Amino acid sequence: MRTRAALAAAVALVGVNTLTVSGAAQAVAVSAPASAHAPVPASAFQQVQWKTDTVAPGIQVRSGVLQNKGAAPVWTVTVQAPAVNRLTGAATWAPLGDRAWAGTTEEKLRAAGFEPRAERVVWDEYADTPRGTMGWQVRVGSYATQAEAQSANQAVAAGGFRTAVEWTGYDGRQAADRESIHVAVIDPARFRGTVASTHDGNVADRETTSSVAVQNGSLLAVNGGFFITSDADGVQGTVAGISAYDGELESMAVGSRAALVMADGGRHPRITDLSTTVTARAKSSSYAVQGINRLPGKVRNCGRPGAVPTELARHDTTCTLPDDLVKFTPRFGAALPQGAGTQVVLDSKDRVVSTGSRGGTVPAGGSVLQGIGGAADWLTAHAREGERISVQEVIRDSAGRQIKLGAHDSIVSAAPTLVQNGRIAIDAATEGTLDPLDLSFGFAWSNVRQPRTMAGIDGRGRLLLVTVDGRQPGVSEGFTLGEAARFMRSLGAKQALNLDGGGSSAMVVGGKLVNITSDATGERAVGDTIQVLPARRG
Repeated sequence: MRTRAALAAAVALVGVNTLTVSGAAQAVAVSAPASAHAPVPASAFQQVQWKTDTVAPGIQVRSGVLQNKGAAPVWTVTVQAPAVNRLTGAATWAPLGDRAWAGTTEEKLRAAGFEPRAERVVWDEYADTPRGTMGWQVRVGSYATQAEAQSANQAVAAGGFRTAVEWTGYDGRQAADRESIHVAVIDPARFRGTVASTHDGNVADRETTSSVAVQNGSLLAVNGGFFITSDADGVQGTVAGISAYDGELESMAVGSRAALVMADGGRHPRITDLSTTVTARAKSSSYAVQGINRLPGKVRNCGRPGAVPTELARHDTTCTLPDDLVKFTPRFGAALPQGAGTQVVLDSKDRVVSTGSRGGTVPAGGSVLQGIGGAADWLTAHAREGERISVQEVIRDSAGRQIKLGAHDSIVSAAPTLVQNGRIAIDAATEGTLDPLDLSFGFAWSNVRQPRTMAGIDGRGRLLLVTVDGRQPGVSEGFTLGEAARFMRSLGAKQALNLDGGGSSAMVVGGKLVNITSDATGERAVGDTIQVLPARRG
């Protein structure tokens, strides 16, 4: 019988309805994760008290630390396995390998004077990956401090092994000792304000979640979707996935990935996979637009037709598009990208104002089209001053239904789906956060505990915004994707998705950061955020 690296039932808040209780904290029983070897006895877990704050009518925030007295994480040295990147063919390393590699590596380590151990790793509860054994990790030693492990690591590495120092509390197959969690519940039936994703006016900018919250007078805020952090991958701050603010589409989908749609100012939230099709038309001719507000030729997280080396979604991977047509909107506040290709400036009625080389800025009320390769040729052939080039944007959900945006609608996207129709449904392979055919890709992101931000919708239509701190040994270790899904389901979520995490994870209440972020420099400046705003007069 396959064991699961899980929180199992994660957290029982004495039933879903306890989330509406204000005042006294609720006790919660934490059930036991099971390792790949032996489950931790349920008796090892203790009751956890949740501190409940009512931020405004219809908004509650619960904070608590899940603790497991039976957990005994240590520092250790993990030997890496040689691997090949499936997309590029380049030699690389993986945190685990097959049984034959593990056996051979153990023999080599023993011959070098070490005492290794091989640990079996099983697939978690993904909807689109194999079952049973994922691979094997080979480790050396159990150390009380990181410094001791680093000293041992030097000796192992000197023997010709590729190694890494790791905290076993991050292993999804072993029990975590502490998890610091914040759960925000927004009830649209009682809350009179609005909930919306925002890039705060400039999609080519990065700001901290707390600074945006303070500027907007938000009651509560969390970080949003994936975004570009390096100039090598595009324009920093621009979103890598679908986004919409105030009813305007500001970036395109990565394949068909999970998204949180906040319709009518958050009164009717929903979670579904979204795809986008954008088409430029000049009289009887048309050309596919593959991007909005991004660097032509580069697609972060891939997921677009014609992308190289893959058209499929691939997390934290930058693909290229030799023929690329990109639209820039007034919210693109940076200088427009320069380089080879053609640029067409359009006015508010989509009439061509000018055609020429790339660069400058987006005119107020207008837009810009930039093309490279075949797209540049199409613009050159069809853009005539004073004539129209219309751009049609279509957003569809997983059922193929078109979503039409209203002025008070917004969208934030990340990956993967965690819960669907009340059941755990983690499509990590489909949404490109894990590759069953390449264990060098996505294992740490998906199967290792990380800081995470999640969004869900329960059976009463309430929006759940959740953060779990991580990368803090002995303080808070984070969730795997599987644990995140099980936790959201335990809260009563019928639908849930994983938002951006790691150093981006942040929750702000009343203008103050309430969680402990994992970036060494403090709170990370991010792309977009989700802001919960009070009702305004008028």
